[in-house]
Amino acid sequence: MKFIPVILSGGSGTRLWPISRTKYPKQFCELLDKPLQTLTIERLQKYGAGLLVTSEKLKDMTEKDIIQNKLKIEKVLYEPVGKNTAAAVALACKFLELTGRADEIVGVFSSDALILKTQEFDQALMAAVQSAAQDFVVTLGIQPRGPETGFGYIQVKERALNTQKATQVLKFHEKPTLEKAQSFVNDGHYFWNAGIFIFKVSKMITYFKQHESEVWNLINELSADLSNIEDIYARIKNISLDYAIIEKLSADQLRCVPCDIGWSDVGSWDALVEVTEGLPFGENSLKKQPVQIASKANSVFSKQKKKYSVIGCDDLIIVDTADAMMICKKGESQKVKDLVDTLKVSGDKIISEHVFENRPWGRFEVLRDEPNYKSKIIRVEAGQKISYQSHAKRSEHWVMVKGEAIVVLNDKEHIVKQGEHILIPQGAKHRVINRTDSVVEFIEVQVGSYFGEDDIVRYQDEYGRK
Repeated sequence: MKFIPVILSGGSGTRLWPISRTKYPKQFCELLDKPLQTLTIERLQKYGAGLLVTSEKLKDMTEKDIIQNKLKIEKVLYEPVGKNTAAAVALACKFLELTGRADEIVGVFSSDALILKTQEFDQALMAAVQSAAQDFVVTLGIQPRGPETGFGYIQVKERALNTQKATQVLKFHEKPTLEKAQSFVNDGHYFWNAGIFIFKVSKMITYFKQHESEVWNLINELSADLSNIEDIYARIKNISLDYAIIEKLSADQLRCVPCDIGWSDVGSWDALVEVTEGLPFGENSLKKQPVQIASKANSVFSKQKKKYSVIGCDDLIIVDTADAMMICKKGESQKVKDLVDTLKVSGDKIISEHVFENRPWGRFEVLRDEPNYKSKIIRVEAGQKISYQSHAKRSEHWVMVKGEAIVVLNDKEHIVKQGEHILIPQGAKHRVINRTDSVVEFIEVQVGSYFGEDDIVRYQDEYGRK
C-alpha cells in the first residue's frame, strides 16, 4: 500500500553544537556514514518521490544533498521563515490539494531522526497506512528504552507491542518528570511520541478547518505557483501540529501503531554516544578512538586529523571542530543548549557558522581570514559549476590542486590543470565549470579591501540564486 512521504526539515542547530549550528543544523551534519536527512530520504524512496518542506535559508544545503546523493524528491517547498510543524504540514496539504491529490495518504517524518530497524519500520508504516485509509490519523508510538523526560508520551488502549496493528489512542502526555516517566515505562501503555503521523490529506484539511481555521484560512490563500507565500508566512501562527490538531482529536479519530523500530532523535551528544556504541572507528568517521591512560569510557567526536588522548578522566564527551571545542560529562549534554544561549548573548557567530559552507555545486572552507587576505579550499563536485560572477572589492588567485577545470574569465574559456594558476582580476566576470566525472579542488587566495560573501554580482546561476 503506497503513500506520499512528507519530510519536514528545520531545526535550530543548538543541541549538537559545535558540530551542528544554526546555518548547519544536525540533519546535514555527517554524524554517521551519511547525514541524517540523506538517510531519511533514502529510507522512504521505496514509497515514491515525496515532498520536502524546509526553510529558504537551507536551500543551498538542501539542493546539494539532493544533487550529490541523487535523491528522489518530487518537490521542495521552501518556507520563507520557519513557523513550526502545523504551518509546514498545512503547506504540504495545500500543495497536494492544488495538484489534485487530496484523497491521497501521506506520512509526515522528521528529517533528522535515525531509524535502525528498517523491516520493523516498514511493517509499522503499512499498518498505519491501512488504518489511515479508514480515515484515522495514525501515529507511530516508540517503545521506550527508559524513563526519558525529553519526549512526549502517547497512552494507548492495548499494551501489546504489535507492528501489524493500530490501537486506540487514549491520551497524549507532555514531557514528564523523571518520576512520572518511570511510572509510564512501568505501566506499559505509554510510548514515545516521535512526531511521525500518517493520514489522508482531505481528513487533515478537515481537521485544520475545525481546530485551527486561522492557519488553514491563510494557507488556503496560496496561489498555485506559491508566489504569495512570503505574505502568508508573515501572518501565520507559530504552533506545532501536535498542539494545533493532534491533541484536539478524539479517541475515535486517532490510532497508534506501537513499535520498536530502533528510533532515535539523536537529540544530544549522549544520544549520539548511545547510537554509535559498537560502531567501528573508521578513518573518516566522526567518532574517534582516543588513547586513554588511567581513564575509561571517554567518547571523542571530530573531523580533525588529530590524535586524541585522555589522562585521568572518565565518562567525558569531547567534541572538536576547526574553531571550537566542547567537553562535557556524560549525562550532562542536554545543557549544551544553555552553553549556546550563553554564547548567543555575546553575539558570537560561532553558534551559527562554521569555517566551511555548503553550496549546491560543492563546498568551500576558509583556511585563513586575515585583514589583508583570505584563503579558501574550494571543492566543485563532478558535473557542477559555480555561478558566473564578479567581485568589486577583491581579486583572486586560484591554484588547481586536484582535477582539471574550465575557468571562464570575461567570457573566454581557459583549461586549468592540477598545479596550474590563474589570476581573477578585481571586477572580472568569472566562473569554474567541472565537466569531468571527478571532484575538482583549488586553493583561492583573495586580496583586496573586503572579503565578505556579499561582495558578489551574479550574471548567471543554474540554481536560481540572485
